[in-house]
Amino acid sequence: MTVPARFENLDDAVEFLYARTRGDLHLGAPLGLGKPHRLLNAIYARASAEPARRLHLYTALSLDPPGGGRGLEGRFVGPFARRHFGEDFPRLAYVTALKRDALPAHIEIEEFYLQSGALLNSPPAQQRYASLNYTHVARALADRGVNAIVQKVARREGDARLSLSCNTDLTQDAVDAIVARGLPRPLLIAEVDPQLPWLGGSATVAEDYFDAVVAPPGPHPQLFGLPRQPVTDADYAIGFYASTLVRDGGTLQIGIGALADALCHALALRHADNAGYRRVLAALDPALAAREDLAPFAQGLYGCSEMINEGFRRLVEVGVIKRKVLDDEALMRRLAEGRADDADRARLEREGEYLHGGFYLGSPEFYDWLRRLPEDQRRGIGMRRISEVNELYGGNETLERLQRRDARFFNTCMMATALGAAVSDGLADGRVVSGVGGQYNFVAMAHALPDARSVLMLRASRDAGGRTGSNLVWNYGHTTIARHLRDIYISEYGIADVRGRTDEDCVLAMAGIADARFQGELLDTARRERKIRADAALPAAAAANTPRRLQNAFAPLRGEGLLPDYPLGSDFTPVEQRLVRALGWLKAATAGRGGKLKTVARALVQGRSEDQEALQRMDLAAPAGWGARLEARLLALALRETRLPSPQPFSRERERG
Repeated sequence: MTVPARFENLDDAVEFLYARTRGDLHLGAPLGLGKPHRLLNAIYARASAEPARRLHLYTALSLDPPGGGRGLEGRFVGPFARRHFGEDFPRLAYVTALKRDALPAHIEIEEFYLQSGALLNSPPAQQRYASLNYTHVARALADRGVNAIVQKVARREGDARLSLSCNTDLTQDAVDAIVARGLPRPLLIAEVDPQLPWLGGSATVAEDYFDAVVAPPGPHPQLFGLPRQPVTDADYAIGFYASTLVRDGGTLQIGIGALADALCHALALRHADNAGYRRVLAALDPALAAREDLAPFAQGLYGCSEMINEGFRRLVEVGVIKRKVLDDEALMRRLAEGRADDADRARLEREGEYLHGGFYLGSPEFYDWLRRLPEDQRRGIGMRRISEVNELYGGNETLERLQRRDARFFNTCMMATALGAAVSDGLADGRVVSGVGGQYNFVAMAHALPDARSVLMLRASRDAGGRTGSNLVWNYGHTTIARHLRDIYISEYGIADVRGRTDEDCVLAMAGIADARFQGELLDTARRERKIRADAALPAAAAANTPRRLQNAFAPLRGEGLLPDYPLGSDFTPVEQRLVRALGWLKAATAGRGGKLKTVARALVQGRSEDQEALQRMDLAAPAGWGARLEARLLALALRETRLPSPQPFSRERERG
């Protein structure tokens, strides 16, 4: 066994890296949480000082806390960011340079997935974006000749192994792909982070898997926590519609964001408060509430998702995620055929895993949950390579088909076309918002598994620049998922099942889940292009696809606590939650010149807010100067407009049963 070099000083680790590699440094680093920020900053500083030796960094999802900004947004974000991320959070130096378009000429950053919307206006980030399916990244790293990889790891007292913990996704796949190409094995350096939760089993490697292990002394910065966002009426409608597609005993993959939060809340409610769940469905469609196949989960679900997040935590807690699988093809076949005996079932219970993922990312509460999990529950979480989670081919396809029965793959998109293509990662002008990630993988897998479905969720409309536009459009200059892979789309106005449908049927189904204000334009275009018959029309019920109807239907349910603003918990204090609502209203009300003038005029003639706590939080209790006084008046108006009646408190016990 080769003993890895051990360091406490980051500069010593960087010196080791530079001494053990030759020529340009082609460096790989995991996406998201597994990126060793402090080590990467030390490498960036060294590279900046040595222009004769080029640095090429290959990574994804470089997480950067929000900045303070100006005006009301800055007053809110600044204090929150300092509390949530910590005063000493190490911002990535190369991200700061990217945002300022200030990268040194000899340093190149290439990412295959960007923090959503964060680098839209960064030329170097846009120019060096690599459009890749997640499962193709390891091959691309081999193509680029990566000669070093750095990664954050967890260590447990008394355990000789290291845990890849939050990022088992690509490191091992990349090393294997590089070696298979006949290239030297890349130099691997681990940075130990005591804050990182330990996960065992397939997440662990021997310490000598790495060439060097650096354990910097404390204090150790907080892990990057994703702030949880409020869930709107539209989000809830989408989530509850989506929940009706999930079969007991099936397989679940979900993405991240408010739509995923809404779906997980709906599934938890379906299991633990079925009567309350059906009341929400009845507000959307009485026929859904009457379905007999939407009972609580008896067998439970198996989670198989590239990302493990907050929603999976809730579903494990309430007993929805509990169906276990084993990497034993014969046993899984006996289970599928009803031939399993008591010994099989005992082994499944003892050794089986109920949740597989390639990486995890969430809130500080989520990380605490992982740390506190009892050992028997922790063993049920299997962190795997992305080549295992995101595809069927290349491993044991027969086994994975047996494990992933009745799979439902839920992802989000920004827009969809009337002919069934999805826009998820980029704009018509070519700029990248985020990336393809694993979305294509799961859409393709849904078509490869006989009982699986791909479900793409989207909000029917969006507000921008004082105007409302439709997210269901006739055509768009960029698509992520081609129309021939169309399957199921869900908006707040219903479900469009377009798998295998003709173009005419697809157009009518997609228009049927569009906002009523935009249905006519879609249908007129389709008639003009001769994609639907001249007399084709939508059902009369589609005329009720309006935000007002949805708001009226959900208002009493909100008041009862069935649809809380933050179903999975909040990182905002109660006063900050009020401010989030108020600032959201104010942003919409002041979009466009007319809206801005009208809102300012209303603010000036109305009195100050009674919510002194909110004004104090924003440092506007005693505003000095004309600008601060105007901000205080605007905020006071927004707080009044968004004041809610006191709802019945939402009880976590309702979901826990």
